Amino acid sequence: MRLLKDLKPAAFAAAPWTAAVLTLAAGVMLLASGATPSEPMRFVRLLEITPVILIEISHFLDSVLGLALVLVAFGLRARLDAAWAATMALLLAAASLSLLKGLNWEETVALVALAAVLAPFRGAFPRTARLSRMEVTPGWLVSAFCAVAGAGLLGLWSYENADYGEMSWWRVMADEDAARSVRAWAGAAIALLAFGLWRLFGSAATPPVVGETDPDFPRVREILASAEDAEPGANLALLGDKRFLFSASGRSFLMFGVRGRSWIALGAPVGRADERMELLWRFRELADAHAARPGLYGLTADALPDIVELGFSIQKVGEAALVPLDSFSLEGRRRGNLRRAWRKAAEDGCTFRVIRDEAVSALMPELKAISDAWLAHHAGGEKGFSMGGFAPAYVREFPVAVVSFNGRPVAFATLWTTASRGSFSMDLMRYGEDAPRNVMDYLFVELIEWGRSEGYQAFDFGMAPLAGLDDRPLAPMMSRVGRLLFERGEEIYNFQGVRRYKDKYDPLWQPRYVAAPRRWAIPLLLADVGLLSSGGIANLAKRPRREPARETAEAA
Repeated sequence: MRLLKDLKPAAFAAAPWTAAVLTLAAGVMLLASGATPSEPMRFVRLLEITPVILIEISHFLDSVLGLALVLVAFGLRARLDAAWAATMALLLAAASLSLLKGLNWEETVALVALAAVLAPFRGAFPRTARLSRMEVTPGWLVSAFCAVAGAGLLGLWSYENADYGEMSWWRVMADEDAARSVRAWAGAAIALLAFGLWRLFGSAATPPVVGETDPDFPRVREILASAEDAEPGANLALLGDKRFLFSASGRSFLMFGVRGRSWIALGAPVGRADERMELLWRFRELADAHAARPGLYGLTADALPDIVELGFSIQKVGEAALVPLDSFSLEGRRRGNLRRAWRKAAEDGCTFRVIRDEAVSALMPELKAISDAWLAHHAGGEKGFSMGGFAPAYVREFPVAVVSFNGRPVAFATLWTTASRGSFSMDLMRYGEDAPRNVMDYLFVELIEWGRSEGYQAFDFGMAPLAGLDDRPLAPMMSRVGRLLFERGEEIYNFQGVRRYKDKYDPLWQPRYVAAPRRWAIPLLLADVGLLSSGGIANLAKRPRREPARETAEAA
């Protein structure tokens, strides 16, 4: 008894994969059985006691149930409680139908035995999610297709000597054993096609977060105000579109967004460094418990050791520009154009100031007018998730840098500050139609001087998407595709223009990464990041009015 007790944890750990393999084998067995002739003597005995229509229906349904077992095997591998319940029901139903279709008692015994083996392992399937939220991988759908195709080929081989080569389809469908095989195979194939189409177009899941509630903003502000080493982008926690996981101490959080089946954490956990791994594991476990696809976006190189420990695959998605403030200067030939643009803006009447708190509220109507004018000339609407949008409550959370022209505000930028004063950044950067041409260069130079006076070490210019990816023969495929988009995709996004503009400030380029449990899921996560950030497909479709020619960095 003690030995059995010691072996129980190992048995429960191996149960999901073992159950998936055995259930898959049972499904293939039923598909193969439906495609091959019945044993003649058993079939004659069955005809003596069972109506023909019941035999035909049982033969057809048994093959469809075989496909269902192939499909539900993936849910067992993913440890879904609904998959275990569905498997038990399918096994018992198929066992009964195997007797009715041709007295195949061997199949019945095997199916009942498998149900008996699985019954004690209910606890090995703890994920509380419906089968409709089961993640379907492309490889798994191909495997199911191969099983159905193999059953069809087996049927053709079994009846290769049957005299139906010149018969019409409908006459074959009416011809006893051959017809049963064709009907069973056709039913399974149609069911697989219907399932694949449904999963492709109609089954996007939005799993709820249970056990965790969205926090009050004061709690988030408190953590941001004391975080040991937070990136400026951590301030996106105040945007109001995130879900949160908090550490046991309440001094750290991880923020994430949900789109369909994707749960995407934005950056590393914020707060105490010694609580990062706890939050990362809880995030992965919570996503796993809800059959979700976890991912992390916008990671710095410092976060990679923790991500590797999670077992995630990693892909570089771009580079962020960081300007060290202690070494930045407008002097020298290289900075001549920037220096002249800054001086000309000041001479033409531009002034710079940083406002906070009540001063931001008092200026809000003018800031909104500038924002509306800016949006009218840019594709899409307000952003979210990885980029801030103009909402008065969100803008009031931060200091705002304002550029006035002849005494009237014409441009502004909201500032992301950090408790450690390691680096700061800007979020919203917007200007009005009457702003001078070089207003953004003037704003950036003044921001750098302001950050230096406030004691910050660096100015974070944000990320240049797809920058710094390699196109070597042995580089990862996604890196090579990303490099191609960077070089040839100017009609989609101003990739190279963003990089060139930020290069004027001689920044240090630091890589940014995305991570997912499986490499094939990374493109799906990036697509969901884009849709979360843009506010959905409807916002992506919005077209701007024609904008006056102006060199800006807003695309970043």
